[in-house]
Amino acid sequence: MLVDSGPDLREQALREGIERVDAVLYTHAHVDHVVGFDELRAFCWHRSAPLPLHASPFTLRVLQQMFPWAFDVENTYPGYIKPLPVPFEPTIHLGDITATPLPLFHGAVETHGFLIDYPGAPSIGYLPDVKALHESSITALQGVDLLIVDSLRPREHPTHLSNAEALSMIEQLGAAQAWLTHLGHENEHALYESHLPRHVRVAYDGLKLQF
Repeated sequence: MLVDSGPDLREQALREGIERVDAVLYTHAHVDHVVGFDELRAFCWHRSAPLPLHASPFTLRVLQQMFPWAFDVENTYPGYIKPLPVPFEPTIHLGDITATPLPLFHGAVETHGFLIDYPGAPSIGYLPDVKALHESSITALQGVDLLIVDSLRPREHPTHLSNAEALSMIEQLGAAQAWLTHLGHENEHALYESHLPRHVRVAYDGLKLQF
């Protein structure tokens, strides 16, 4: 399961040895979350069925506008990505994984995070681009085991959580463990982490969480 298709998707997939993707979940349609779309073709070459793309109806429309050739009914060339648009349902089932889309406030753009559950594993909340939570999302994430959350910079920002706001959200949700992501250049990672509570850490490229 892949969340978003960022601009360096190819580099990340090669680095991590990712050879198979069964579905893609999209948070929203900002360029830094979708512009690696064409690299998904590498995961379509050896499958006969189209690749499911789970997203809000708005995000799916933007993807279809940005990459019309991929969604064209005449797209029959075997080397191209074969997308299957799947509008969000209340819960998404991928094998034993359950992913619940969570509506978020991120400026004027419709965006979603996810609550991910797997039998015998900690619950995971993933909120990469967020300024505030809908009430339904607060309820769903209450007491989450592991929260991965936006923490853009020390100063406030109109569409992203500041560092202080991220820590406040972690406390509000009662997350047992948290990783901070989407950090901007104004954060010195080692210095930032030295001032964090013990259950909060700064994420980094190539981080693997094993359960």
